[in-house]
Amino acid sequence: MSKIDGEIMRSAVASILDYKKKHPRKFVETIELQVGLKNYDPNTDRRFSGSIALPVMACPRRTVCVFADAAHEEEAQKKGLPFMNVGDLKKLNKDKKLVRKLGHKYDYFLASDSLIKQLPRLLGPTLNKMGKFPTVVTHTEDLAVKAAEVKSSVKFQLKKALCLNVPVARVDMNEQDIIRNISISINFLCSLLKKNWQNIRRIHIKSTMSPPQLIY
Repeated sequence: MSKIDGEIMRSAVASILDYKKKHPRKFVETIELQVGLKNYDPNTDRRFSGSIALPVMACPRRTVCVFADAAHEEEAQKKGLPFMNVGDLKKLNKDKKLVRKLGHKYDYFLASDSLIKQLPRLLGPTLNKMGKFPTVVTHTEDLAVKAAEVKSSVKFQLKKALCLNVPVARVDMNEQDIIRNISISINFLCSLLKKNWQNIRRIHIKSTMSPPQLIY
């Protein structure tokens, strides 16, 4: 975070939290990182993609569905997690509209390691094209913990536009945790860029309803 002045960062976060107090909402606002890139040509340069789990969950309202084998189906039932077994997946019949509808219904997917290789045959390429191919979960991992981990993750993916918008925190978090999430997210993004900070044009942060705050 050496490229971003600590005082500017604290002032920007304080402004967002102050705005929240003056303009209370009936929902918990998300704090978003808005990044403009430079010296990048999406048509010729490699389109990077990567995700990282944050220390404090940014979006607890995110939904996760488990593509489960028998063992994970039983665990998902016990822990109240949405799941689909092989029979459920076969009913979709690789129909693009049905798979796309499923992809829009959930933010993330987990899949038992015993099923992951079967998914292209069962579902086709639609979920992968949506950027929602499932994260593998093994039987040595706790399903609820794994679900919480993907809910707290931030994904950066360059498409055609040279701007990125990702949720990194919430206004009900304390200032220190917000700054830590933002710092980790920015440093991770820089690690994905071909020239690190030289590819960053500007960075704003803003909550759902507040005006943007320039931090870089």
